[in-house]
Amino acid sequence: MKDENCIFCKLANGEIPTATLYEDESFRIILDASPASKGHALILPKEHYANLYELDDAVASKVLPLAKKLIKKLTEILGCDGYNIVQNNGETAGQTVFHYHMHLIPRYKGDTVGLGWNMGKLTEEDKEEILSKMKSI
Repeated sequence: MKDENCIFCKLANGEIPTATLYEDESFRIILDASPASKGHALILPKEHYANLYELDDAVASKVLPLAKKLIKKLTEILGCDGYNIVQNNGETAGQTVFHYHMHLIPRYKGDTVGLGWNMGKLTEEDKEEILSKMKSI
């Protein structure tokens, strides 16, 4: 199913021209128009899913192998030193387009790409609370 008001649905399905790196029946991978670094790409499913919570399991099972395939090839092409694979869910987590997508961000020694967080500490109380609630999964 596609959302006619979703810009990423339009990009993924070729309704808007893109710099397409790869395409198959389920996905289109494009260069990001606002890249964090040279070669920053987006994996876009052709069907609309707002986020990982909604992503179909069959589609989800294809995403990581596809990301691996692309970053191996792009590492050869770009000569980058590493990769960040980023996937945000919800506005608070940094999602700005509500169509599931995965960022493939090449990293270069000395670059100024700002991905990170302040390291906290796992308290005994938090650990016990989370572990006790996970037993019901």
